[in-house]
Amino acid sequence: MEEQKSQASATASAKQASHEERQREVERKRRVRELELQRERVLSERTSSPHRRSALSAALADIEEKLAELGWSIHM
Repeated sequence: MEEQKSQASATASAKQASHEERQREVERKRRVRELELQRERVLSERTSSPHRRSALSAALADIEEKLAELGWSIHM
C-alpha cells in the first residue's frame, strides 16, 4: 500500500515537472517570436539621420543579444 502511494506521488511529480517544462518552452518560443518581430521592424526602418541610425543600431544589437541568450541564431 505504501509503495503504491509512493509510486503515485512520483508519477504526479513527474507529470508536474513535464507540464512546467512545456510551459517554459512555450514561453521561450513566445519571447523569441516577439524579439524576431522587433528585429524585423528595426531592420525595415530607413532613415537619413545619423542619430536615428545609431539608435536603431543599438536597438538591433540589444535585440540580437537577447535572442542569443534564448538560443536563437540568424536564419538565412
